[in-house]
Amino acid sequence: MTDRAAAGRVPECGDLARLFGRRFALVGMIHLLPLPGSPRFTPERGMAEVIRRATDEARVLVEAGFDGLVIENAWDIPFLKPDDVGPETPAAMAVVAAEVARSVAVPLGINCLANAVDRSLAVAAAAGARFVRANQWVNAYVANEGLVEGRAGRLVRYRRAIGADHVTVWADVQVKLGAHAITADRSLAEQAKDAAWFDADALIVTGTRLGDPPRTEQLRIIRAATDLPLVAGSGVTADNLGDVFAHTDGAVVGSSVKTGGAWHGPVDRDRCERICAARDRLEKETEQTRSGGRPD
Repeated sequence: MTDRAAAGRVPECGDLARLFGRRFALVGMIHLLPLPGSPRFTPERGMAEVIRRATDEARVLVEAGFDGLVIENAWDIPFLKPDDVGPETPAAMAVVAAEVARSVAVPLGINCLANAVDRSLAVAAAAGARFVRANQWVNAYVANEGLVEGRAGRLVRYRRAIGADHVTVWADVQVKLGAHAITADRSLAEQAKDAAWFDADALIVTGTRLGDPPRTEQLRIIRAATDLPLVAGSGVTADNLGDVFAHTDGAVVGSSVKTGGAWHGPVDRDRCERICAARDRLEKETEQTRSGGRPD
């Protein structure tokens, strides 16, 4: 019996299959321009530019073949610890998310940095998003913004209190851009099981920095540890998609579909179409192999 089954909370199907209805989902990142309250926000431009870029990029990603989107306040640098994130940030994110939802008809996810999962849940509930990303759902790590704790117990209670039980949680296991010495005495498999035990709905594995792909061995270990869907969360490109595809149920893609491969650049339509074409080809080859045929 899996940890999930022992806990008495087993989904009818994996969260990615439920949300996207396919073998392997590509989820595009919408890196929002600076929001009100952050050092780089330009009041004279207001929210109009933030909304315009977010909706334009959402359309490009979806038209290219992406199955879903994650909206993230990536330009609110330097990031705050969760309790220091003010009400202006989720308010702005909810406005943008609602506009994106009107622009494209795909499931949306929310990630309010840094690890402000309660704010993400509030945005999702207000704007109709379907899932949130938790960079630290259980245990703790040391990030640039300081000690970041997982608060799953408090957060699932908050989710219930605001009537958002339908919003699922994708939890990182050893997220990038942090030191994990605090949990060094717990294996990667144990940390994955911890997240599953505390009601995560999918697990995300990343490289160590922005644009770094996860190691294959990490994917194998986490895949074997739980029955949760597994998502590659960084460094996925059209060229390495086959390696990722073999071990995961989907990928969150950001830098590789931006101009120049930089996270802060605009979305590049050609790059988006290339990675979607690579995914479609891999799905077709997999289906032909399973049915006993040969790829074209």
